[in-house]
Amino acid sequence: MLDESLEYLDPKPGETIVDCTLGGGGHSIEIVKRLMPNGRLIGIDQDVDAIEAASERLAEFSDNVTLRRGNFSEISEIIENLGLSSVDGVLMDLGVSSHQLEAGERGFSFKVDAPLDMRMDESQMVTAEELVNSLSERNLADLIFRYGEERWARRIAKFIVDRRSRQKIETTGELVDVIKAVVPSGARQEGLHPATRTFQALRIAVNRELEVLQEGVEAAIELLSSGGRIVVISYHSLEDRIVKNIFARDAGKCVCPPGFPVCGCGSAKRVSILTKKPVVPGKAEVADNPRARSAKLRAVEKI
Repeated sequence: MLDESLEYLDPKPGETIVDCTLGGGGHSIEIVKRLMPNGRLIGIDQDVDAIEAASERLAEFSDNVTLRRGNFSEISEIIENLGLSSVDGVLMDLGVSSHQLEAGERGFSFKVDAPLDMRMDESQMVTAEELVNSLSERNLADLIFRYGEERWARRIAKFIVDRRSRQKIETTGELVDVIKAVVPSGARQEGLHPATRTFQALRIAVNRELEVLQEGVEAAIELLSSGGRIVVISYHSLEDRIVKNIFARDAGKCVCPPGFPVCGCGSAKRVSILTKKPVVPGKAEVADNPRARSAKLRAVEKI
């Protein structure tokens, strides 16, 4: 959703924009072109391979680009360490980058048999292999259901525990074989691999994606200057719900559950919502890039 991102982010010459999910630098290179000649792009990614790839891609704009390794939940600290107190725009393109999926050895893809890793930051300790082989059946089922919204979660967890009691599950291929044995062919959604939701759940848990998303979006809004914009692209309902609620709350709307006794919503309106409904990719983009089919873009402007 490059065109939509640029439309809502609206980068202008001389501004400072933060790309919190640098990836291979595809969004960043188009943003920095619009910031020239004296603007500044700050790119953040916790994946050292992504930093290296983006550095090469953005080399011709090196005087206007600053890259930092870190999680986007650390945006406040990163910006402060650069001597800045505010920025004009923030982009977050969530989920796994094409670069990570294509690096089969990282264990993100169920299409390549590889070590069951899934760490975006390879310096952290917990891997998907550890979760799959150490969690209790109940906790594993809860994780797959909560983060993957997988209706077969309990049965998948049961089969995983049975398989690991005989042989440790170490690769993506071994996990896929277990899941395929669980989900009957008649229950599989057209176009959706039966392992999709389980792999999503494990990746979210390994990288604490929902927790850091909440922290990162809230911190980014705080850093925006008046008139600054934040654009967030999510890829599943759990992410989108978090973004939607933060934006609604900061726009002064009530996000409390029905019947909540004390409501403080609406007392501090900080943003204006630019996307009343999430923006989704067009048919042409989905045809060209099937991974984009679940993307939803939301944007707000700081008051």
